[in-house]
Amino acid sequence: MSTHAPDEARVIPLRPQGPPPAQAPAVREPLWRDLVGGVLRRERLAQERTLKDVAQAARISMPYLSELERGRKEASSEVLAAAARALGLGLADVLSLAQEELVRSARNRVERGRRGRASTGRHDGLCLVA
Repeated sequence: MSTHAPDEARVIPLRPQGPPPAQAPAVREPLWRDLVGGVLRRERLAQERTLKDVAQAARISMPYLSELERGRKEASSEVLAAAARALGLGLADVLSLAQEELVRSARNRVERGRRGRASTGRHDGLCLVA
């Protein structure tokens, strides 16, 4: 048996009422092309070389190398190997440096997540109060 009057419509909300629950902002995981581009740029700058110099040595266009360094383009394995050789590195060196940066980034995300949880006042485990 229904508890509302027969001439009234019953409304069932599709979304919960009230403000949404507070959540820490999601931290975006870095893209591989950003990591590799950063490695190429850091290595080039550490060697005090110009985009033009490295692009000519790698036999790729200067604008394309710039886009690679800024993470705007995804390099093929051939282009990446050529850029690495132009910097006096092997492909494994570039990938290893990018992997180290990825690990550092992951550690930073975990640390930020821990700090974010600690600041909310919520406790996920045992809490003792004296």
